Amino acid sequence: MRSNIPVVFEKLTVDGQNQKAIEKIEPQKLNIEESVVKASSITQPYWLKEKHEIGMYSIKDQSLIGYPESPKTIRAEYTFNFFGQPITFSREIVYKYTDPVQGEVYQPLVIAPPITCNLSQKAFVFAEGVGKEISINLKSFKANLSGNIHISIPDGWNSNKTTFPIQFRNKDDEQTLSFKITPTKSAKNGPLKIIFKSGTEEYSNGLRVIRYNHIPLQTLFPAAEAQLVNLNLKTDGKRIGYIAGAGDLVPESLQQIGYEVTLLSENTIINSDLTPYDAIITGVRTYNVNTRMPYLQSKLMDYVKNGGTLLVQYNVNSGLVTSHIGPYPFTVSRERVTDEKATVAFLNPKSLVLNYPNKITQDDFNDWVQERGLYYLSNIDKNYETVFSMHDPQEAENSGSTIVANYGKGKFVYTSLAFFRQLPAGVAGAYRIFVNLIAKNKE
Repeated sequence: MRSNIPVVFEKLTVDGQNQKAIEKIEPQKLNIEESVVKASSITQPYWLKEKHEIGMYSIKDQSLIGYPESPKTIRAEYTFNFFGQPITFSREIVYKYTDPVQGEVYQPLVIAPPITCNLSQKAFVFAEGVGKEISINLKSFKANLSGNIHISIPDGWNSNKTTFPIQFRNKDDEQTLSFKITPTKSAKNGPLKIIFKSGTEEYSNGLRVIRYNHIPLQTLFPAAEAQLVNLNLKTDGKRIGYIAGAGDLVPESLQQIGYEVTLLSENTIINSDLTPYDAIITGVRTYNVNTRMPYLQSKLMDYVKNGGTLLVQYNVNSGLVTSHIGPYPFTVSRERVTDEKATVAFLNPKSLVLNYPNKITQDDFNDWVQERGLYYLSNIDKNYETVFSMHDPQEAENSGSTIVANYGKGKFVYTSLAFFRQLPAGVAGAYRIFVNLIAKNKE
């Protein structure tokens, strides 16, 4: 039964950081003035707003520490009158829509910059001074937007274009720009930055949306930049066959330095001649997720025996579809080295994989990200050569990160080093080491 108590709606106030209020308006209708939105920060987790070192966030406003999310800057306050007494309560402003499957869906209100600029890679790797076409995807979040896109590059790099005038008529319009960058001999590794300027306003944001059913929609606006890496690199071989695992960006990374990478299906491996491939690589955790690997193994071992190079990237020790991964036995353990700056010792400096086609030095282990490697090997057969030794602080030396064995005319390599993190991040030394590992045995 409905109450007969007289309740009068008085006003609706939208409260931004500048405490600007919208005057009394009709119930159920809400118009957020642009000045209120401009006074609020771009939607972003507070711990990601500033650039930060590895493993440590930079937070200017220390009062935010402890919040699971950034406090909402725009809320709606409703004021009702009960018998002459005003009562006010507030609600977070959210976006609601109806999905045919999920029903009513509520998403956070997102305050975006006027424009986002997305680069296709986190790092662009250049070898032997060869230039590359680079594309930017622009998305407008404002109608009638005009200005200029500026390309900022480090010293020693040349771009055939540094400024693009752009104009968007409608909100949500997109366009793609492309330009060519070439390193000189003096090119220094550093960031490529994309900057939008319009009058006194300046923005340099990308766009990343994380969408899963079990968590609220996450919208990020990271810096619109990517690393430019000029490699001193020699390669051996050209054609790579890649067996996908749980998913990684190694194929794209190898294509950046000139390799022709072909994704190999089960049918291709079983029914095709593999000898045209200079090397075959298995993606991360292939021997965990591909239940057909036991049936492909003999063909891969024949490929090695006949002169090919097979490189297996790390696998998790539990749930292996076969324990016979290499030509000789070893065990996948749970050991790892999490310190990305851990000192690395070369167990045999004269080893071919440390000298051909690139001379590997301690400098090649500089600037690694997140970790050295994971799920190292143990119980390694004496037919394998162990290449590196390393350890975390207060831990014992571990030589199970990378093993190499000659088998027939070819070479088998197993590596637990985290190349799947280093190559997409543009770590120069990781490229040089990886190229050596997949090189054919020198005649």
